[in-house]
Order: sequence, then structure tokens, then C-alpha cells
Amino acid sequence: MKPTPAISRAPRRRRSTSRSPLWLRIVLGLLAVAVIACIGISVYVGWKLSHPVPKALDDSPERLGLAYENVQFPSREGGLTLKGWYLPGKVTEGEGAAVKPNIIMAHGYKNNRLQKSAEALSLAKDLTDRGYSVLMFDFRNAGESEGNVTSIGYYEKHDLLGAIDWMNKNHPGKLALLGFSMGASTSLLAAAEEPSVLGVVADSPFNHLTRYLKDNLPVWSNLPNFPFTPLILSILPPMIGVDTDQVDGLAAVNRIYPRPVLFIHSTKDPSIPYSNSESMWEKHKDKFELWTTEAEGHAKNYPPLKAEYVQRVTAFLEKL
Repeated sequence: MKPTPAISRAPRRRRSTSRSPLWLRIVLGLLAVAVIACIGISVYVGWKLSHPVPKALDDSPERLGLAYENVQFPSREGGLTLKGWYLPGKVTEGEGAAVKPNIIMAHGYKNNRLQKSAEALSLAKDLTDRGYSVLMFDFRNAGESEGNVTSIGYYEKHDLLGAIDWMNKNHPGKLALLGFSMGASTSLLAAAEEPSVLGVVADSPFNHLTRYLKDNLPVWSNLPNFPFTPLILSILPPMIGVDTDQVDGLAAVNRIYPRPVLFIHSTKDPSIPYSNSESMWEKHKDKFELWTTEAEGHAKNYPPLKAEYVQRVTAFLEKL
């Protein structure tokens, strides 16, 4: 009998596993948590930035002995009711009230019509004492006005156009705008669309909202530029229906020209670099003026330089 041949058995292969090593799963999990946390923080901070709590009015023209009228009017779009004060200019003997342009003041971000850091009420008194009538009002989601969103110029443009409509209807005549920070940029946007505006005084404006925020959003968010600025700028604008590229002062000044603009900006401004004003002034130096100061802080040029500020502003207005 022949011996049975031995059966050779191939060694069994270990089953391959599709599971990643534990360390890799931990790293990926931590990255996912970090991404979700960054998105959550960006949404929260962006929402707070666009929904600031309105500051209550804690001052009045009465304190300075100014005559005034409480007024209200609708935003040109959206129908929100906006509130403010109309302060008539003093008429000196032998001088007509309609000779000097009416002025509409526009306040900055997280402020109201008082723009207290710039002492806007005191500036209004200086102007009304010289015969200029002044309208001070609250943008949407500010002071006593309606609304719950602050868009840094996108919607506020319509509010300022509503103020222009009110002034032109109730006190027709020459018209100029005087804005601070966000209000300065918004004044440029509104003047570009409204030919009845003969000139603009822009105190500390930004030149283009998207470009400005890409470099300077940490000033307002108190978060590192990366990764939070790109996240906030990609998530927030669609959420509140805003196109930040449309808040474009550089394009607006081209439409304002040949009407004049006086830019005022401190070279020490920590929030909006003065190069923002400089870049718009350079577009049309034949009609635009630039006054740079060394005042400390953002949009605080009037308080330390009151006499010169008023002189420069009124000299500009007298040419309209």
C-alpha cells in the first residue's frame, strides 16, 4: 500500500481591517471638535457683532440750550421707523436761513445720534450757532429707532436716504452730510445715489467693507484673524442678507465726483487706518480734500481740535 501523501496547508492570512489606528481616530476626532468649536464661536461672535444692544439716549439738546424738534421718518427701504432731532440753525441779523446748507449727521457703529466719543452734540451746537440746521438721527438698531440688525453700511444707506428724503421734504435747500466712521462710509454710499447731496464730510471712514474686515475684524471681534475672520465673513453675511462687497466707498466716490468730499482722519486711528481715507482722496484730488490729524482714538478728531475742526468744516460747507 502506497503511503498517503502529506497535505500541505498554506498559512492562514490575518483578516485585514479597515479600522484606522486609535491615535489617528483620536486626532481626527479632536480636529472635528476644533472645527465645530471654531464655527460655533464664529457664528456667535458674528451674530453679536451684527446685533449689538442699542445704546439708550442719555443726553439732549436741552442741556446745551438748543432749540430742537423730535422727528421720525421711514427708512427709504424696509419701512423701519427712524427717530432723531432737527436742530434749526440760528439766523443772524440780515442773513437768510436758506443761505447755508442743511446738514445731516450720521453716527458710527455701536453708537447712536449722540456719537458721544466725538461729542457730536457739541459739534451740532457749534454748527447751529453759525446758522447751519442739523438733523441728528439714529440708524436702525440704534438709539430710539426700530430694527434689530446692524449691517455696517449695507442697510444703513437706506436709512440715511430716508433722512435725506425727510430733510428735502420738510426743509428744502442745500444739503450736506457729515458722518463718523460707519456713518462716514454710509454717507459716501448715500451721496453716490442721491444727487441732492452737494458735499460730504467723512470723518474716519473705511474704504471697502470686505477688504477692511479681512484685515481689521479682530479689532471688533477680539478673536485671532485666523481662522475666525474667514469663517465669520463666509458665514455671517449670507445669514443676515448682506453683501459686504456692495459697501464700497472707493466706487462710491467715483459716482460722487465732481461733488466735493472732505476726508478727516487721524494718523493714530487704531480702528480704521487713515490709509482708508487717503485711498479715496487720491482718486479725485482736484475736488476732494484730506485733513489728517494726530488725535488719539478712533473718530475723535473734534474734541481736541474743536476750533480748527469747525473752521475746516464750515470753510468746506461755505463752498457748496
